[in-house]
Amino acid sequence: MLVTETLRTSKRDEMIDITRRIQSHIQAAGMVNGEALIYCPHTTAGITIQENADPDVKHDILLRLDEVYPWEHPRYRHAEGNTAAHLKALTTGVSQTIPIEGGRLALGRWQGVYFCEFDGPRSREFRIRLRSDD
Repeated sequence: MLVTETLRTSKRDEMIDITRRIQSHIQAAGMVNGEALIYCPHTTAGITIQENADPDVKHDILLRLDEVYPWEHPRYRHAEGNTAAHLKALTTGVSQTIPIEGGRLALGRWQGVYFCEFDGPRSREFRIRLRSDD
């Protein structure tokens, strides 16, 4: 089963928790065991698994990514001017595969799945592929 979800980002850089959206598709499909592949079809955005209990973690991650990949750099050549966004997406990656056990994403206690925007605000999408072991 493949589902495409859309979202609207509101900042140049942000991490949006999409865990509940994914979980709702697992429940709607009646899946018990299997896996979920979450994929981002954009070159300036990504998908990651990170802590979802303390919002300061998202802040700190985005802060450090800005330090490592500044928006402007004298040697960047990309004409669109968003090289930093491409580098940040390279760092986070574009997909995550998560086991499904007992009808739930088998995430750790403090983990959530995040859509990472690095060139917003924009209208974006991500895809969810569910594979059942049942």
